[in-house]
Amino acid sequence: MQDGELMAQNKNTHKNFDLIREKVYNNIRLSAEDALFLFKSKDLLSIGELANFKNIKINGNKVYYIVNIHINYTNICVNRCAFCAFYRSGKEPDAYFMNIEEIIEYIKKHYKVNNFKEVHIVGGLHPSLPYGFYLNMIRRIKNEFPSLMIQAFTAVEIDYLSRISGLPTETVLSDLKENGLDSIPGGGAEIFNPYVRKKLCPQKISGERWISIHKTAHKIGIYSNASMLYGVKETYEDRVSHLNEIRIAQDESGGFKSFIPFAFQPKNTAVKNSALTSGYDDIKVIAVARLFLDNFKHIKTFFVNLGINLAQVSLSFGADDFDGTLTEEKISHNAGSVNPAGLSVKNLKKIITETGKIPVERDTVYNVVTN
Repeated sequence: MQDGELMAQNKNTHKNFDLIREKVYNNIRLSAEDALFLFKSKDLLSIGELANFKNIKINGNKVYYIVNIHINYTNICVNRCAFCAFYRSGKEPDAYFMNIEEIIEYIKKHYKVNNFKEVHIVGGLHPSLPYGFYLNMIRRIKNEFPSLMIQAFTAVEIDYLSRISGLPTETVLSDLKENGLDSIPGGGAEIFNPYVRKKLCPQKISGERWISIHKTAHKIGIYSNASMLYGVKETYEDRVSHLNEIRIAQDESGGFKSFIPFAFQPKNTAVKNSALTSGYDDIKVIAVARLFLDNFKHIKTFFVNLGINLAQVSLSFGADDFDGTLTEEKISHNAGSVNPAGLSVKNLKKIITETGKIPVERDTVYNVVTN
């Protein structure tokens, strides 16, 4: 490239960044083209500065966390997603299933120590569990622990419950709500591009179906979260399209509480020639999400994927939620995560405070917890 061409390119780059900065400072919505420009930009510090500005305008100096427990009630699944190291067919020696009594005892065991506020439940699509099992599970947990909020079953699981019961999605969600369900998690979104999705998880519901289930949940008063899996050979355009679909859905229903980007963990998966995401890309995804998802109040950083140190850095690049104590996360660790499977409240608060932020305990739907 000639010097003149390079100077002209740099001038256009600065011009585009100045236009985006003006939009951010004046609370004007970024376009998909703006988001694509930011993903392609190498100026991570400038992107981070804007994301931090946006986050402080929305959340001040607060960083939220929740005292919660994760329960993965089974790893037996009829789907065979290439990116997943968690699923088993049921014949392997490490295939497992927790019945309702075991789930209750597991919660009791940890509740005595942690006094958590939320139980987060996701699992595989078990081929032989009846519809009633899921309703009974939620009802028993709520009856035994009425103060706990229950966030359970991804849109993929909700779709599966609809299929095995023959009931419409709205009926399934209503049944679960009547039995004690408070919220549904954001998992299963992966990446919406149909071509990438077909290679990663051909048996999984489409992006359109994922959006539809969440909007249905919002309609009947069930809040949820949104997510995106990145680092699976998707393009920047795929990421922007995914974020845009989520933003459109939020404009329509307003029921998403937070957005969480999941960095792909490749170990023990069937995705070939894959590698861990870079810290540079991890931070950029969080920052661009904060800038583009202007109708989301909260952007989570997931220390299980990123590690504690990088998750701390992300708090200056647009993230305002450190997720939770988790207790015993399994899905990412089966895929090779070497980061902590859970954190104590004391350690979590220390990690947040070290960044100059104020730790704030929340419940599932972001009510501030006052102990």
